[in-house]
Amino acid sequence: MRVLVSMCLLGVNCRYNGVPKAEEAVRTLLERDDITFVPVCPEQLGGLPTPRTPSERCENKVVSKDGEDRTAAFCRGAEETLRIANLYGCEVALLKERSPSCGNKEIYDGSFSGTVVSGEGVTAELLRKNGVKVFGESELDDFLEYTRRE
Repeated sequence: MRVLVSMCLLGVNCRYNGVPKAEEAVRTLLERDDITFVPVCPEQLGGLPTPRTPSERCENKVVSKDGEDRTAAFCRGAEETLRIANLYGCEVALLKERSPSCGNKEIYDGSFSGTVVSGEGVTAELLRKNGVKVFGESELDDFLEYTRRE
């Protein structure tokens, strides 16, 4: 099974602050023969550099902490990620939680105060709307159960 995965979960240095943050539980899945990861970073695919000023989603916009509207870059990255999912036949994704791109159940509220609200990142939303099942890194048990059934 081919699975989209947020590159940052594998330890690739693509996060907004330029600090790698691998999730060892996700990295151990690289050893499995039945899962092939297709790494993506929607923010880089949208043209944003690493490091970059942090961004948060507020309703239908994505804004950086210094007030720059980054909605177009986030949408471009989401569209490229969906294109890659279709190209590689990925029907499931394992994405970074709370990210303005990849968050699948909760995101930061746009106030840059650390407040978390129910919601999806731009990429997670687009993938879901196009039939891709999205999981976050804390949902590994559910992800593994899903991969066993498919």
